[in-house]
Parts: sequence; C-alpha cells; structure tokens
Amino acid sequence: MTVRFAPAHLLAGSVALGLALANLGRIHAVALAGSAVAVVALAVAGAPAARLAATAALLFLLGWWFASARLAAIDRSPISAEIGRAGRAVVVVTTPPVAGQFEMRAQGTIRSLDGERIHEPVELQLHLGRSPPQGAVLDALVVVQLPPGPEHGFDERTWLRRHGVHVVLRVDEWTQIGARGGLGGIADRLRRWLGRSIAPGLAGERRAVLEGIVLGDGTALSPGLRRDFQASGLYHILAVSGQNVVLVAGGALLLAWLLGFSRWVGEVGALAGILGYVLAVGPSPSVIRAGIAGSLASLAWLSGRLRDAWYALLVAAIALLAWNPYNVYDPGFQLSFAAVIAIFAVVPAINRRLERAPLPRSIRLGIAVSIGCGLVTAPILWVQFHYLPVLGVPANALAEPAMPILLGLAFATAGLNTVAPGAASVVAWMNGWTASYIALCARAIGGLPFAEVSTDQGLAAFAAILLASVYAWHRLRPRPE
Repeated sequence: MTVRFAPAHLLAGSVALGLALANLGRIHAVALAGSAVAVVALAVAGAPAARLAATAALLFLLGWWFASARLAAIDRSPISAEIGRAGRAVVVVTTPPVAGQFEMRAQGTIRSLDGERIHEPVELQLHLGRSPPQGAVLDALVVVQLPPGPEHGFDERTWLRRHGVHVVLRVDEWTQIGARGGLGGIADRLRRWLGRSIAPGLAGERRAVLEGIVLGDGTALSPGLRRDFQASGLYHILAVSGQNVVLVAGGALLLAWLLGFSRWVGEVGALAGILGYVLAVGPSPSVIRAGIAGSLASLAWLSGRLRDAWYALLVAAIALLAWNPYNVYDPGFQLSFAAVIAIFAVVPAINRRLERAPLPRSIRLGIAVSIGCGLVTAPILWVQFHYLPVLGVPANALAEPAMPILLGLAFATAGLNTVAPGAASVVAWMNGWTASYIALCARAIGGLPFAEVSTDQGLAAFAAILLASVYAWHRLRPRPE
C-alpha cells in the first residue's frame, strides 16, 4: 500500500516527534533560542522546500521545548517533602474506587493538608467496604507515603510518577463534605447518568460487561472473566474505542434527521455528544484519540474541508503528548495508536489478499482488522504485559459482529430511559443477551489451555509466534504485478 503524506503531515509529525523526544533529553529556553535563530536564517535564505524543512525543524524544537517544560512541571511535587506525615486533608476523588485484595484504590487530588493549601494529584488507599463516589470531596485523616517500588516485575512508583502522582495517601477515616464542581463535576454527573441509563434493571455479569464496553470500566467483571477476556484477545473491547465514538456521533446525526433538523445542526449535536461522552468515560489515550478524530470529522464537514485520517491521528498524538509527554510510555497510548496505524497501513493489504476467500465482505474485513492489529500490537503486549493471545482472530471474528448491536442498544437505552423508562428496561433486557454472548465468546476461547502464551513459557514461545506472524504477513501481503 502506498501511503502519501502532505506537508501538513510533516509539520504535525515534527511537533509530535519533538514532544516525544523530551523523554530522552530536555531542552531549555537558551538552547531553543539559539537553534531557532539558525533555523529561521535557513528558512529566509532557502527555496520553498528548504523553508518547509526549516518550518518543520522549528516546530520540532518548539515541541521539544514545550514538552521539556511540561515534564518539569509534572515532576514537581511539593507534597513529596511530607512523606511519613499524618494529618487531616481535603481531597477530591477523581476516579471510581477499585477494590483490590486488601484495600481500595482511587486517583484523587489533594487540596490541603492540615490547613496548608496544596494542589497535586495523589493516589488514595482506602479500607475495604464503603467507598466514596467519583467526584466526592472528602475530609480525611491521612498518612503520606511513597508508592511501592519495583515488585513482581511492575514498578508502581515509576508508573504513578509518569501520571503526575508522587505520593499515596493512606486514608484511615473519611467524611464526604461536598462534591467537586466545574468541568469535573459535569463529567461526574454525566458518568453517573450514563452508568444508570445504559442498563436499567440489569445486574451481575451482564451489567458488568455492558459497563466495561460502554464506559471502559471492567472493574465489575469477575477475575475469572477478566482473565478470559485477556487470554482470548478480546480485552481491547473493554477500552472505549473509535467505534463507540462513531456510534455516539451517528446517533446525534440520526436524531437530528428524525426531528427534521439540518445536517449542520446534526454535526453540532455530534460534536456535543462526543464531548459529553469523552467527559463521561474519562480521558484515557484511546478515548482522547477517538474523540479528537470524531470531532475533526464533524469540523471538517462544517468547514467544508476534506477529512484526513492521518492528520487527525497526528493531532490526537500532539494533544496527548502536549498534556503529558510521559504518555509515550503508556500501554494504552501505544496500543491505541499502533492499532490505528495498522488499520491505515496494514489492514488494506491483508484485506486484498483475503478477497479470494469465499466469505462475506464484512467478515473478511473483520478478519483483516484482527490479523493486522494483532501483528502490530503483539510486540507491545509482550513487552508491557508479558503475554500474547494466540486465538485473537477467531475470538474477534465471533465477538466483533455483536459490538455495534450492543453499543447501539446501550445508547438507545440511555436515550429512552429519560422519556420511557419501561421501554428502556425492555431494550436493556434484550441487550443483556448480547452482553452474555460476548462473555460466552471470551470464555469459550479464553478458557482453552493454549489460548495465550506468556513470558512464563519463555522466549521460545514468543519466537515461534513471531516467526508464524512474519510468515503470515509474507503470505498475505500483496504481490507486485
């Protein structure tokens, strides 16, 4: 497949590369100024191609400098000087608490410690049992601790630091004294509304699967089912993807059409729906990438400009890396962007090779996506999570056709629940069977003894999978005429 890049791709890619490079070395303002003067001098004296290259170099330097400043800000932690201190703190819970074996954990923001104003992200460690809701403002008795260091192959302290979290607050007792406001408060209310509305009347496993797919929150799944999703290669459907965002935008456009509004109103509604959905499910890399791509598609229609998938992907990368350059280390960031690049650059070639297979077009495309994304993301899964799903292609071929049905019914249920709760319960009951089918696919494939290979089985297993993948790609890639 020939991939053509426009000058806009070069300029956006230069910014993204500069933002990512700050993780290897940081540039300061003096070095930036000197480099920028040299680049501008070359641009003024050069031909159009040289001016384009100089502009790209300047944007690269600006991205590098900006990311260096952002990393310095993320690494700054006033509360780290209070390690071992106990006191009363006012904290805001910013994520839903997740129950572990011995305690509950949630992300939060500390506002004050013993009356001293502090504003910094923290991790909250709470006792098992009653937990505060997302968005709650707590008055708590806390002990400031360092996060655990490297243990069992995972360095929690480094992982948290890359998310701007430098301390753990062990909460001994707490009282809710309010709820956060502003944009965070809106996000909290949207999440609670969506969580209530997508599955009225459902409970247990069916509700857990629905919440996992629609909200990207698989914490309610049983440990066994979560392992089956992982082993089967279906764990990715528990992360909000572009498919979710497409259905949100499509639903807004359909509603506008049914009500007789213009396409312009529908596109504005799609933008609002995407923004609300991103706020509700939280700013993970896959959500932000999908949200930016969907928003740019609507803005492209409103402005009359051609949509550019590669440019949308680069803009999403710039937004995520500008917010936190450490995102380049995040498995969600790596897997999300690797999968989309595979869809753009690898899947079409595989799909053409599968055209000779006597299968419906939609099934061939689904298989091509599973193979392409599996090949590209396999090294990331092995390095980050130390396992590879072997049967991801058949598992996805079985489960993926049910995904649009589940998402469509879930969003329809949420809409109906505001005007006709009885009808919403019926639709949710029907959707529960779709959730059960997807869980059955995960169990049937993930429960097989050879469904995945892991580092426990050694490098030989990985080498065998890698050789098989290379052979498959060699067989599937299109031959020159």
